[in-house]
Amino acid sequence: MKAHPVRLVITGRPGVGKSTLFNTVVSTLRESNFRVGGIVAPEVREKGVRVGFKVVDLSTGEETWLARRGYVSPVKVGSYGVLVSEADELVQRALKGALEQADVIAVDEVGPMELKLPSFRSLLIRALDSTKPLVLVVHFNLGDRDILSRLEKAWRVVLTLENREQYRKTLPGELLRVLKSAL
Repeated sequence: MKAHPVRLVITGRPGVGKSTLFNTVVSTLRESNFRVGGIVAPEVREKGVRVGFKVVDLSTGEETWLARRGYVSPVKVGSYGVLVSEADELVQRALKGALEQADVIAVDEVGPMELKLPSFRSLLIRALDSTKPLVLVVHFNLGDRDILSRLEKAWRVVLTLENREQYRKTLPGELLRVLKSAL
């Protein structure tokens, strides 16, 4: 019987430290010589105020805007206009590259903005259907049944303010052990 591929899902309410934990996990994997590919979508703040989100290719460091507050776009998430074509081009390159070359595919986040990009969902589903290990930050209210059904057997971490320090200390090492035993 074929072993189920490693799927780590980090979820939780906004502001609990999901991206911080994700970045710690990615750094730990890289320090252990795993090639990590995928995307991260960090928020951008100016004078302490969130003005938007970038999308960054984890393999190359290439980045572009994903969404900006007040940006005029037919595609919106809340007060943010999504820069669909620019972001989608980068996401395509990053996720296709990760599918072809990475040891581990990592995405922060699987959420409403990213799902507005035409290629994101299909490439994520390709990754979920692959045998590659995945580390995903998943929006706490994700409702996409196709994605959720593929994550039913995932190792799920629900991060809270109370448990985040414990996970920050233990999760990267636990994931490394699981990945090394799966090799």
